Amino acid sequence: MAVKMLAGKRYSCDEHASGRTRDALRKFFELAGTFTVSDAIPHLRWLDMGGYEKAMTKTAKEIDSFLRSWLEHKRKRASGQVKDEQKDFLDVMLSTIESAASKDDGGFDVLLTGSSDTSTVTLTWALALLLNNNHVLKKARAELDIHVGRKRQVQESDLKNLVYLQAIIKETLRLHPPSVLLPARESMEDCVVGGYNIPKGTRLVVNLRKIHRDPSVWPDPSEFQPERFLTSHKDVDVRGQHFELIPFGSGRRICPGITLALQVVHFILASLIHGFEIKKLSDEPVDMTESFGLTNMKATRFIMFTSPHACLFTCMNKLRNKMLLCVALDADISVKRHYKIT
Repeated sequence: MAVKMLAGKRYSCDEHASGRTRDALRKFFELAGTFTVSDAIPHLRWLDMGGYEKAMTKTAKEIDSFLRSWLEHKRKRASGQVKDEQKDFLDVMLSTIESAASKDDGGFDVLLTGSSDTSTVTLTWALALLLNNNHVLKKARAELDIHVGRKRQVQESDLKNLVYLQAIIKETLRLHPPSVLLPARESMEDCVVGGYNIPKGTRLVVNLRKIHRDPSVWPDPSEFQPERFLTSHKDVDVRGQHFELIPFGSGRRICPGITLALQVVHFILASLIHGFEIKKLSDEPVDMTESFGLTNMKATRFIMFTSPHACLFTCMNKLRNKMLLCVALDADISVKRHYKIT
């Protein structure tokens, strides 16, 4: 989805190119969050203990190769060598660069890596939490039945009415933000923060787990309770204005894609719950162990059993089901189905 919006490339979940792109990006996030000896002792960098630097170099070249191929295609289209009237973000970005022939990608790699994994991480955790808390899943489905019904699909215009679904997303972002540590910031001058003297040039890293699970702010901080955002914390939002919940950061350097990310996550989760019966294959709870990396991905895949609601299973739904299946596969979720998608 991110690739389609940024570069106009539409991938199917079973295409080799799609898997290559997804695997390279996932490897990048894994390696970027890995501790290496050279991080603590720079003089030992030449040893490359564990081979992490070599692996990162290989992954960076892999990402760079498909970025360059997309850029080259766009430049050919701009020169008239390739006919395509549709424009995407990359077209607009190239048109603003002083020299379109420049080899600089204009920060496109940052946009791609920043948008590719974070929404997937949130959807993965949301589904895992719902499978472990079936009563919450039932409430979410009941809300969808009231506001959407069973005779049509979820529309973006429905999202504003799904307050319980919004609470589920907020609680998911509180417990499992896309990244546990926000990107480091450097103090531009001497200052005092919370009684601590911060010298100029100090790098500050925000620990979201400590903030989001502070027992003085959140009763039962480790429990999945979406209802808290309908009662005691009903005015708390995730857009950086309430410092007890800042999964996207805050201030001038808040995540620029926050609005799009929230729209995508809410719409896909609502469509999954509305269009499918989702269940665990056993009575064992889903493992909620987190992985170590730049993004807060689940450490293990989990198996989800899905079956479409009969009254919604139309020819039009087959296309949507295939799209939702692609999302599930990208999120490292093994999906078992009653039917075959063609």
